[in-house]
Amino acid sequence: MNLTRNIKFKNFILKTPTKKIKNLLSKLLSEKNEVLLSLSKGYKNSYIKKKIIKFKSYSRINIIGMGGSILGAKAIYNFLKINTDKKFFFIDGFRSEEAKNITDKKKLNIIISKSGNTLETIVNSNILINNKDKNIFITENKKSYISSLAKKLKSDIIHHNDYIGGRYSVLSEVGMLPAELMGLNVNRFKNYNLLVKNKNFINSLVNNVANILLLVKKKKFNSIILNYDQKSTDLFYWYQQLVAESLGKKGKGILPIISEMPKDNHSLMQLYLDGSKNNFYTFFFVKENSSNNINKDNLLKSHSYLEQKNTNDILYSQFIGTQNVFKKKSIPFRSFFIDQRNEQTLGELFSFFILETILLGKALNINPYDQPAVELIKIDTKKMLVNS
Repeated sequence: MNLTRNIKFKNFILKTPTKKIKNLLSKLLSEKNEVLLSLSKGYKNSYIKKKIIKFKSYSRINIIGMGGSILGAKAIYNFLKINTDKKFFFIDGFRSEEAKNITDKKKLNIIISKSGNTLETIVNSNILINNKDKNIFITENKKSYISSLAKKLKSDIIHHNDYIGGRYSVLSEVGMLPAELMGLNVNRFKNYNLLVKNKNFINSLVNNVANILLLVKKKKFNSIILNYDQKSTDLFYWYQQLVAESLGKKGKGILPIISEMPKDNHSLMQLYLDGSKNNFYTFFFVKENSSNNINKDNLLKSHSYLEQKNTNDILYSQFIGTQNVFKKKSIPFRSFFIDQRNEQTLGELFSFFILETILLGKALNINPYDQPAVELIKIDTKKMLVNS
C-alpha cells in the first residue's frame, strides 16, 4: 500500500482489532495538541526569516546540542545529503576536537538546549565558542545558563517553545532553522494537515499501532530496524530516542535497535532468523537514482547475472529476498520503500513516527511527553561534580 506518493508501506501481517486505536487517534486529532501543531504549516517558528538571511553567508556551521536538540537536524542533513559548499558539524557528547581544530574565518555556532542547562551543551559551548564566532542560541524563554551566556555574548536568542519536548521538536525552530541554513524549503516538510485526511496514511497508521501493541502483548519488546540506506542512519537514531524515551516508563517500553544492512547479514542475521523470538522488525530501503555500476570487464562468467546491475539493485534484491525468508519463518515485520528522497518524504516519515509513538503511549497508559527517570542522573552527576 502507498502510505503517501513517495512511501510504499507493507504492514505487519497480523489480524488485529483496530477500534480502540481509531478512537484514540480520533480523540488525539480533535484535541488542541501543540506537538502536532508543529508538524503543520500553521505552526509559526519563533525566528523571522528575514533576520536569518544574514547567517546564510557562513560557510562553516557548528550545531551544538544533545538528544532531541540535535538528532533531528542531523537526520535532515544526512538523509537529504545537502549539495552545498557549507560545512555542517554536529557536536553532541564530548567529541569536539575535530570541530575545535578547524579555523574557518567565518564560523556560526547554533547552540540548542530546551532547558538551557544541558551539561554537555554547556561544556561544548565553553570549549568551542571564541570571540570571532557568530552565535545563535535556541532555548526556552526563561533564566538559565544558556540564556545568560547568550546575553553575555550579545548573541541572537530564538525561543524554544516550552510545550514541545526536544524529541518532538524536529519540525519546529529546532530543526527548521538549521534546515533553512542548509538551503532547504522548510514548508515542504510540513504536510500534516494533508496526511491526516489521507485514508491510506490513517489506515496504515492505525493498523501499524494495533499490530505493535499485539506484538508487545506477546512480549516482543525489541524493535529491530533493518536499515538498507546509510543516509538514514541518523533518522533512526532520532527515532530510537523518540520511542525509547517516550515509552520506556512504568516497567514498559520498546527498545529500538538499529541494524546496518547489508553489513549485519554477515554478523547478526543468523540470530534474527534462528535466535530468540522476542523481536519484531522494520525493513527500510531508499531508491537511489545514481549508484555504482558493476564493471562487466572485471566480472567472471559465473556471476554474469550481475551485468548491468548497480549497488542499489543489489541492495534492493537483498531487501526483498530477506523479507521473503522472514515470511517463510513467520517472523513479524513491516517495510518502508522510499521512492524519492526529498523534504516532503522526510517530513511525512517524521509525522508518521511521531503519531505512532504518541498513540502507543496513550494505548499503554503512558505519558509519551515526559522523561522523569533521566532527570535523576542529571541530579546525581551535578552532586558528583560539586563535591569532587
